[in-house]
Amino acid sequence: MTHWIDTPDALRARLAHPPAVVGLDTEFIRERTYWPQLALVQIALAPDTILLVDPLVPGMCQALAPLLADPAVLKVMHSPSEDLVAFKHACKVLPAPLFDTQAAAALCGLGAGLGYQKLVQALTGVELAKGETRSDWLRRPLSPAQLDYAADDVRHLHALHETLDARLQALGRSAWLAEDSARQLANAGDDEGERWPHLALRSAQFLDAAGQRRLLRLLRWREAQARLRDRPRSWILDNELAVALARQAPADPQALQALLDAAPKAPRGLRDALWQALTTPLADEAEAPLARGEERDKRQLRALQEAVAALAAELDLPEGVLASRRLLETLQDGGGWTGALAGWRRALLEPRLAPLL
Repeated sequence: MTHWIDTPDALRARLAHPPAVVGLDTEFIRERTYWPQLALVQIALAPDTILLVDPLVPGMCQALAPLLADPAVLKVMHSPSEDLVAFKHACKVLPAPLFDTQAAAALCGLGAGLGYQKLVQALTGVELAKGETRSDWLRRPLSPAQLDYAADDVRHLHALHETLDARLQALGRSAWLAEDSARQLANAGDDEGERWPHLALRSAQFLDAAGQRRLLRLLRWREAQARLRDRPRSWILDNELAVALARQAPADPQALQALLDAAPKAPRGLRDALWQALTTPLADEAEAPLARGEERDKRQLRALQEAVAALAAELDLPEGVLASRRLLETLQDGGGWTGALAGWRRALLEPRLAPLL
C-alpha cells in the first residue's frame, strides 16, 4: 500500500520502528540551480508498504534525517550519486550504510550502468512504465500517474537487493561493493569539489601549461560562485568562454571586458571578480597535473586497456567497472593508486599494470 506523507509527525510515526532494510529514491529538479531541489522522497519499508514523502513541507527533512543516518538501517538505492547530493543539501545528512543496486549489478557481471527499469525486468520479469521521467515533481498535488511512477521506483528494490546480495556473496565480492559504496558516500560528502576540474575538459589539452593553470583558476572560481549563488555552472561561466579566456590571457581588465562583450552569454557583471580569479595564482596550482593530448604514450595506454580487458573477461566484469580510460590516464600521469583505483581494484590490477607503467 502507498501512503502520502505530508506532515513531519506522520513520518516520525511511520519510521518509529524502521526495518533493517529500506528502499530509497528521490525525485528532484536541477535545471535552474546548482543544488538538486528535493521534490519527493520515496521509502519502501517493504515491497507492499511505500511512503511518498513531501519534502517541501517545513520540518519534513529534519524528520527524515534520523532514518538516513541510522547505521542499523541499510538503504538500498539505484545509481544514487545525485540523490546523495540532494539529501546532503536538504537534510544535512547522507543515507548510510548504502547498497547501490546499479553498482552491485555491475559487480555481478550483469553489465555496467544498467538502468532501474532494465534491471527490474532482468531480475524480476516486471516491465515498468517510463512515462513520468520528465515530470514536474515540484507541482502540487502530484497526479495519480506521478504517484504510481514514484512508488514503482522503490517497489522492487527489496527484491533487487535480495538477489544481488546473494550473488555478490556467492562471488565473494560483497566487500567490493561495500568499499565502492563508502567511497561514493565520501565523494558526496566532500564539500571541496573536484580538485583538478580542468582535466575533465577535452579542450584543456590544447592549452599550454600556463593556460591550463589559468583555466584551473577560472573553474575553481566558477565552482565557488555556482555554489554560493545556487546556479548551474554554465550560468556563471560556460566551458567555451572559460577556455577562451585561459588561452588569450587578457592583459588588463579592459581587454577582458572586450572579450566578455564579444561573447553572448558572458557574465559581464562579474568582470572584476573574473579578472581577480584569472590573475591570482592558486596555492596548489604548481601541483596540478596537465591535461595531455597527442604527447600521451598511446601505445602504453592501449597496452593498459588490453590488460584491463583481459582481466575483466576472466572475472566476467565490464571493463569500465575495473578501470575507465580516464583512470588509466591518471596512472600514466603518475596519479597513483588512489580514489577508485585503491582497495580491491589495486589488489587486482597492480600486478598486471605495474610492469606496463
